[in-house]
Order: sequence, then C-alpha cells, then structure tokens
Amino acid sequence: MSRTYVVTGAASGIGKTNTQILRAAGNTVIGVDLAGVEVSGDLSHREGRLTAAAEATRLANGTVDAVIACAGLSIPKPVTAAVNYFGMTEFLEAMQPALTTSPAPRVALISSMASLQPVAPPLVEALLQDDEQAALAIAEELAGDPQTGNLIYSSSKQAVSRWVRREAPKALWAGAGIPLNAVGPGTVITPMTQELLASEDGRKLVDSVVPMPLNSHQAPESIANLLIWLTSVENTHCCGQTIYCDGGADVVLRGDDIWSWNEAGIRDTFARIQGAH
Repeated sequence: MSRTYVVTGAASGIGKTNTQILRAAGNTVIGVDLAGVEVSGDLSHREGRLTAAAEATRLANGTVDAVIACAGLSIPKPVTAAVNYFGMTEFLEAMQPALTTSPAPRVALISSMASLQPVAPPLVEALLQDDEQAALAIAEELAGDPQTGNLIYSSSKQAVSRWVRREAPKALWAGAGIPLNAVGPGTVITPMTQELLASEDGRKLVDSVVPMPLNSHQAPESIANLLIWLTSVENTHCCGQTIYCDGGADVVLRGDDIWSWNEAGIRDTFARIQGAH
C-alpha cells in the first residue's frame, strides 16, 4: 500500500536513506531540507518551520500518512538546540492536522543514545517548557566554553525523548490515533560523523563515549528501516518510546537494571510488614 511521507533532513544522512528506501517501495515522499528537495525550509526558526509544514501539507494535498523527522545538527552552537528540538516538535505540531486525515497516521523522530549521557538540566527544562528564547540564551552560554558546548547536543536529544514520552499519550497524538515514537541511534556513518571517524584518534574517542559491541558503527539503513516500521500500518501500539538501536551502547552504559529506581516504596512496605511481625 503506497503512503505519503514527509521526511525532514531528507537531503543527507538518515533522512536521505529513508527517502530512497520509501520511494523504492513505491511511496510518495516530500522531503524537507535547506535545499535540494521538494520543500526548502529552515527549521532553525519558527517562521521557517511553519512555512515548511504548510508547503509540505500543500504538496500532499492536505493528507499526510506519516512524518519522519530526521533533521538535526551536532555542532556546539545554539542552532543545534533550535533545530534538534523545536525543528522537530514545532514542525510536527504544525503537521498534525494533515496527519489526522490519514486512515493510519504515524510519526517517528530521531533522538540519540546521547540522550542518556550528561546534559545541562537548565537547557533541558527550557526546551521542555517550549521557551525557545530562554533555551537559546542558555545554549549560548554553554557554547562559550569548550567543556560545556557539547552538552547542547545531548540536552536537545534528551529533551526530544522526554517530549515524545510526555506528548505521545495525549489527545493530540494517541487520542487522534497517531503513534508517536523516537529512535535513538548509536554512531551512524553519515556526512555528520564522517570526518570524526576518519582518524584512529577520532574513532577511539567516539567508541569511548558510545561503546557498540554489536557490529560497531552502523549504516544509516539500520535506523531508516526501524523508522519506516514505526511509521508503517503494522505499528499499532508503540507509544512514546525511544527505541535505542545503537549496537548495545545503552545496555553497556546503563547495565541490566533500569527498573530498581521504582522499588524504594515497595521495599519500605515490606520492611514495615516484617517489622510488624
């Protein structure tokens, strides 16, 4: 069954790979990027996001079956926060009306396993409060110090994953029958990472931060195919998830127990019961 997709970041990397796979399968794809695709749009500011969403909706004749949001940056500058967070969330909210006219609407975003790494909490909170002015001001301060500039990227990705969890079960998404999910890649071989991975020192640095015991660095197809499944009609119940497709980086860094944080209350209950006896 042919579907109509809108893909941001469609001119390169994972977005381009998504576009190629979807078109080869007979789908219609409306690409959004700075240039070289169907919709030229700058997602670093509000006007650009809304204009791009309106044009994508027009080209789709008002009905979009799925949106895959891949546009992103990793440079230690405020624009990274603007594109990675607001360029996804605000764009998707603008696309929501066109999605509701599809019989099987779906949305998937790119997060990152960097969402699990150290962040700047004030920046994450400003992003989640949808306060772009405050977020960019905080990011500007972070960018002024080489020790904190890289926190802009991880903060933007954690905020994206938290936004997905917060918004997915709400009326705008789940209530409208729209599964909203994200994928968290490890180190993907794209133009964004090519220079860093070209040297042995660069690869060692990357691997120290993103350990990938399963098959090492990944091709963009590994992420594109998962995004395509999440936005297919087969996905009926995944809701609010960030699926870490990262060669094992998540499990290496967080270990086998991500549940016991929720056990304190029940431990206290058992202790009181045992004390009563």
